[in-house]
Amino acid sequence: MKSCEVIVKKLPNFEGLELPQYQTPHASGLDLQAACIGDVHVAPGQRVLIPTGLAVSLPEGYEAQIRPRSGLALKHGITLPNAPGTIDADYRGEIQVILANIGQDVFVVTRGMRIAQMVIAEVVKAVLVQADDLSATQRGSGGFGHTGIS
Repeated sequence: MKSCEVIVKKLPNFEGLELPQYQTPHASGLDLQAACIGDVHVAPGQRVLIPTGLAVSLPEGYEAQIRPRSGLALKHGITLPNAPGTIDADYRGEIQVILANIGQDVFVVTRGMRIAQMVIAEVVKAVLVQADDLSATQRGSGGFGHTGIS
């Protein structure tokens, strides 16, 4: 497995929390914790911004993708409306996570709760080339479920 060095800065609201960790040897995401001061109640249909108390310096050519935690999504309807969120290599501010409650009950975010996962990924820069026509394929312009229709 490839690795890269990510420099992490602990902000004042991070005090008492642990750095993100991979929970299993083959996990691709580091779990991010809530660095909120008090409990945050998230009503059904509500979105909230939760601080993590961390800022990072990613190597050039990398990004951090912020993704939902599957257990929170399944059990409580807690997801990220912009999943995956992107932290660019030149961003130096606090990582904050937008949580959305698509469940039926109020969800309480507590300090130190693992709320999202952060995946570090290489970035490929595209070079766009304008053309009047595109190469033909069997699919063509079919989209939005066209393969499931007989």
